[in-house]
Amino acid sequence: MNELEFSTSCIGNVADELHISQSEVYRMLKDSGILSDYIVKYYDVLHTYGRKYMTNELISLLKERKMLPIVN
Repeated sequence: MNELEFSTSCIGNVADELHISQSEVYRMLKDSGILSDYIVKYYDVLHTYGRKYMTNELISLLKERKMLPIVN
């Protein structure tokens, strides 16, 4: 898997979990800097983590960066 495939997989997994479009997730990850400053930058390590862990991590980061509402 390369950076593009990994990024695409992350976007799809988050979209599925949140029940929103992949294009919306892509926009949020791009606008928040998570895509370039986290997913791509740390690909070497991140691609070794499991799908569920990465999905939850990205959702948490989106909430921290105020891209998603925090729901308890």
